Amino acid sequence: MTKFILHGGFDKERPVQEDDKFFREILKDTPENVKILLVYFAVREEKVQLRIDHSKEQFNKNKGVHNLHLKVTSKETFLEDCAWADVIYLHGGYTTKIMEALKKYQNLGQVFSGKIIAGDSAGVNALGQVFFSHNSNMAGEGLKILPFKVVVHYKDGTPNSLGQIKPELETVFLREYETKVFSF
Repeated sequence: MTKFILHGGFDKERPVQEDDKFFREILKDTPENVKILLVYFAVREEKVQLRIDHSKEQFNKNKGVHNLHLKVTSKETFLEDCAWADVIYLHGGYTTKIMEALKKYQNLGQVFSGKIIAGDSAGVNALGQVFFSHNSNMAGEGLKILPFKVVVHYKDGTPNSLGQIKPELETVFLREYETKVFSF
């Protein structure tokens, strides 16, 4: 069984403490010695180190009794690194960037099988059947790993931008800092 932990995205104006629930949820069902793969394919190059530092800070802050083994992947070692990992964290950023990178790999559903897959914002978009990107204000096709459509950075009262696209599929809405967990 694969556990998916989906996060609606981060608002840079709000305090980091609001990230804690997401990072605690990621670590909740892991072994004491946990191997976490950090994926920054959605992040602009000049921001990668800042995002790495933030993620490491958050994992360490919320690790409890866990011994963390953190590894930042590259496009060249991604599949090998996924095999190594207990947890794969798909960091947010630009959906087009992460989709461009992940589309190159075959059978990601199988690669992710039995692991904890955590995604925020663009990381969630990549996993969905269909997603709505606020950056481009349009819908796109995800990797179809999750059995539903996704809208991240959702604001209450906003119309369902994906309502007419594949209406037979459920739409999962995620507000900023909201975490939802699914197992398949």
